[in-house]
Amino acid sequence: MASSISSSALAQAAPPSTTPKDVAGLEVQEVVVTAQRAQAETLIDRKVYTITTDLQATTGVAADVLNNVPSVAVDVDGNLTLRGDSNVTILVDGKPSAQFSGAARGQSLLDFPANQIDRIEVLTNPPAQYKAEGSGGVINIITKKTRKAGGSGSLQASLGEDRRYVASASGAYNEGPLKLSGGLGLRQDFRERIIGDSRMATDPNSGLPVASGQSLDERLRRLTPSATAALEYAFDDEQSLGASFSHREGAGGRFFDQLDTSGPEGRTITSQSDRHSDGFAWSADTGEDVHFEQKLWRPGETLNLAFQRSANHERERYAYENSFTLPVMAPTFDTLRLSHDLITSEFSLDYDLPLSRDREVRLGYDFEADRNAFDSVGDNLDATGAPILNPAVTNHFRYRQDISAIYGQYQTPLGPWTLLGGLRIEADNVSTLQLIGDVPGGRHDAGLYPSLHLDRTIGDDAKLSISVARRITRPDPEALNPFADSQDTHNLRAGNPNLAPQDTWSYQVGYAIAPGPVSLGGTAYYRFDRDSVTDVLTPISGDVVLATKANLPVSRSAGLEFNADGKLGAHLSYRLSGEAFYSQIDALALSSTGLRSTTGVNLKASIDYKPTSNDTAQVTIVRTDKRLTPQGFVSALNIINFGYRRQLRPDLSLVATIADAFNGQRFQRTIVTPVLNDDYLRRQVGQIAYVGLVYTFGSAKKSKSSGFDYEP
Repeated sequence: MASSISSSALAQAAPPSTTPKDVAGLEVQEVVVTAQRAQAETLIDRKVYTITTDLQATTGVAADVLNNVPSVAVDVDGNLTLRGDSNVTILVDGKPSAQFSGAARGQSLLDFPANQIDRIEVLTNPPAQYKAEGSGGVINIITKKTRKAGGSGSLQASLGEDRRYVASASGAYNEGPLKLSGGLGLRQDFRERIIGDSRMATDPNSGLPVASGQSLDERLRRLTPSATAALEYAFDDEQSLGASFSHREGAGGRFFDQLDTSGPEGRTITSQSDRHSDGFAWSADTGEDVHFEQKLWRPGETLNLAFQRSANHERERYAYENSFTLPVMAPTFDTLRLSHDLITSEFSLDYDLPLSRDREVRLGYDFEADRNAFDSVGDNLDATGAPILNPAVTNHFRYRQDISAIYGQYQTPLGPWTLLGGLRIEADNVSTLQLIGDVPGGRHDAGLYPSLHLDRTIGDDAKLSISVARRITRPDPEALNPFADSQDTHNLRAGNPNLAPQDTWSYQVGYAIAPGPVSLGGTAYYRFDRDSVTDVLTPISGDVVLATKANLPVSRSAGLEFNADGKLGAHLSYRLSGEAFYSQIDALALSSTGLRSTTGVNLKASIDYKPTSNDTAQVTIVRTDKRLTPQGFVSALNIINFGYRRQLRPDLSLVATIADAFNGQRFQRTIVTPVLNDDYLRRQVGQIAYVGLVYTFGSAKKSKSSGFDYEP
């Protein structure tokens, strides 16, 4: 079927040991044809991007390579958006993972090694077999796999400045019915962030304007070991069993120095304080998976059962020293301990029935259970250094969610078209509990989520596609907790237990031309959202604001995406993609100016220069344009990366990379309301440079085709 079979060309088998002769006795030279997999593929329900040619994948993290994927953007904190929407479901090899949910997602994208990734699948209108969660769509990270018989593996070691390094070893053994694979990794990273905030707010207590400022220098050094293992065993031609395991930890010191000032508008500073933090952060991501496949009576008829469990645990502890210059006061000391435990368990059953060569029915059931715990405990230290519990920063919040779903989808020819239609039914039950005060909460929702994809081949090289889907975005667990997080004493954060899920209808039409010397593609899309969740900032004093969550009544977005891949002569190749977009939001209910709209253009470009068969130099450029928020906007950013690879031997290569060569990785937010003007800038300091060696051995790698990798 068109959506489950990749058309990528793979290397052919090695030539036989004997040389054939024609009837005249002359030797015939055998020709072995090889081809590289396309950089981008357009399938009926997704686009597939190969990232193994991205040199940043050798030394970087998932955030680095995702930032080079068309229509995807990742900011300095690992926050990901697709077509400007942050509500994106991230899967690994088609499976949900706690590490990419809620509060854990940003840091996980900054920890996940890019050298484990083979390709990225982007599904802006996913079919029914995928969960309905995520208005932005689904991003599926497909990891590298070795399929050829025998043993194979690779070793890598890279060094960077500021004591950064990356080391990894991976291997696989495939023999008969048994397939084994695994890997070990170790990464040390250092990040420094500079934050500046200039604010003018109307004090709700006095009604007078107050000018305030904040500057913060944060430094984080993190050591991340990781391990993976997988096993596949075929009992016979009908039955197979598989299991996998992954574990990754991250730990290191986290320090910052913060200066806060405030005073009446246009007058001298009347308040100045310094806050120093010594901290330590630890996290662990684990995942286990067991799956069984039974082939049934008809050719291709299969039944798949799978169970997976993933968990993300995080522990942070901070000790603060507060000094006061204006007015002069004795210093104070306090501590804060933060933790969360996110645990996701899932059982799925999928039935696949090919009715003919071009027709297929797929049915399935899925049950997901989420069990999350969030805890914060704060103490003030008295004159003797003894801790005194501070109830203002102490909180314990529990979140429990059960989602049951059934789906059906059908693929069939329809004249010159291929149709993939489906319906997913989901029922969600959420319960929350604020332990302090024993305050319960919760909600229940159920809905029908249809999807339709049409795909038509025009001539030998062109393809036209049309799709529509309904999606839902349920509030993040932490967004439902009304307790105010005061980790930053001048920028408090709190959730909203009354948040409603966001409802989204998404439409798109695409056209692609490939293969050939130049591959071209374009997609026009339109999205209509109700009750989208957004951040709202409100002054609660002259120099303190509270950030909370609210539902926007209506928002709309539209855009035109384009991409081009090709060669410029014998030594230059390029990849170019972009998006011209329009967005409109109705923020009148949030005391803003009502309807607001903007337009912009996002661009990404990559140029590879191969002066010889052993050398590759690469430049990538990413520009993300300004985006609207209900109270203002987020500014544009520009990032430039460099890379170089030298093939020293067939099994050994030298790789050097520089990420963000001109310090463009920043997040700048501007807020303009009748009671608050705020200019906030957070930037990552310094380029990140690596140089290292990659050694491969054993059988050549052969990647799995781009198919239905997802097991709901």
